[in-house]
Amino acid sequence: MRQFCVFGLGIFGKNIALALYQQGFMVLGVDIEEAPVRDLAGKVTEVVQADTTDEKVLEALGIRNFDVAIVSIGNDIQSSVLTTLALKDMGVPFIIARSINENHGKILKKVGADRVIFPEYDMALKVAKTLAFPNAIRTEELFPGYNIIEAKLPATLWNSTLSKSQLRTRFGVTILAIKRNEEFIVSPAASETLLKDDIVYVLGDEQQLKKFFKEMAVEHGENGA
Repeated sequence: MRQFCVFGLGIFGKNIALALYQQGFMVLGVDIEEAPVRDLAGKVTEVVQADTTDEKVLEALGIRNFDVAIVSIGNDIQSSVLTTLALKDMGVPFIIARSINENHGKILKKVGADRVIFPEYDMALKVAKTLAFPNAIRTEELFPGYNIIEAKLPATLWNSTLSKSQLRTRFGVTILAIKRNEEFIVSPAASETLLKDDIVYVLGDEQQLKKFFKEMAVEHGENGA
């Protein structure tokens, strides 16, 4: 079983720790403050109040035995950097560090973080991308330039079969799956009829998807908004 340690139990760190534990992993949560430690007690494998910048403390916690360390220390840049450096010196195989800005991220990379994440920026970008597509509920980048859009079925396609809609020919996009009520139709057949309340998962490059959703909205009299 893979073992994860999460340093900093604010909103982001706490939710990461809970999500990992719920997936069946061993999770150690660590924070210098008593309140977040008390709040998470009994909800993950183990939770400890400790100064994560002290390498002796990390040694005592057995951090060398963990597979992944996640440094999610809030706005205390110094503690974030020192903790990341200590973990690297101890040989933790993979370190993920949360950054609050670009300069912070560069420092974290230099002291040994294998992956730097920008939760606030990433979420803002994801929301902005979703808003760019009419009817979109959620956007996920599959790989650079290509997205999967979870969206309400455009009204123009109600009661049309996939073959009749010719989405791949007209726009270069593909409906990978349909959510109908609580059931999923994966890789739907060309003869599948699209229904009013369907949720569709559409794959394409960003420009193809924008063209598809914009034209669907215009055809329905929504002016592409």
